[in-house]
Amino acid sequence: MRTLSAKRTMRVFQRAIFGAVLVATATFTVTLASAPTAQASAAKINANVRATLNQFYRHVPGGRNLARSAAGVLVFPTVIKAGFGIGGEYGEGALLIGGKTADYYTLISASFGFQLGAQTRTVIIMFMTESALGQFSRTAGWKVGVDGSVALITLGAGASIDTNDITSPVIGFVLEPTGPMYNLTLEGSKITRFHPN
Repeated sequence: MRTLSAKRTMRVFQRAIFGAVLVATATFTVTLASAPTAQASAAKINANVRATLNQFYRHVPGGRNLARSAAGVLVFPTVIKAGFGIGGEYGEGALLIGGKTADYYTLISASFGFQLGAQTRTVIIMFMTESALGQFSRTAGWKVGVDGSVALITLGAGASIDTNDITSPVIGFVLEPTGPMYNLTLEGSKITRFHPN
């Protein structure tokens, strides 16, 4: 009888955990689904993108030349990562071609495991070849690691970039609000075109 009771208790406990995970997943999904309703205006996104690139150029010697040599530069000025147990990221940005805005995109990703609180970061993705840019532009929802890979570039303080050392067709930078870079994966992030208000 004691063993049966323990088994019943374990089943009830497992169902409770499963239910809590379902509720958390549903809540997170609803949160992400409602995020686009508060989208920024095109003018605000453009201003934030310009400010972000200027900060990038100040902190990364050679960054401006690298951006000029890229076929396209996708900038997400503020990507918010938040969660309690289950978390995710959301950000809005613009794709620049020839220094001018070509399209607007959202970046969304979900993550599991222990996490608490909120963080912000900046994501810059550069398409170094016309072929890589074309493949990205033709995809309705481009998923990092599935539709294409992004080679993250990490630099120490004061280190410069040599465009001759860049061999990957798509490269990425992740920055903290203060400027220094830190290495986090973008795998699983989904990038989708959208029309801002």
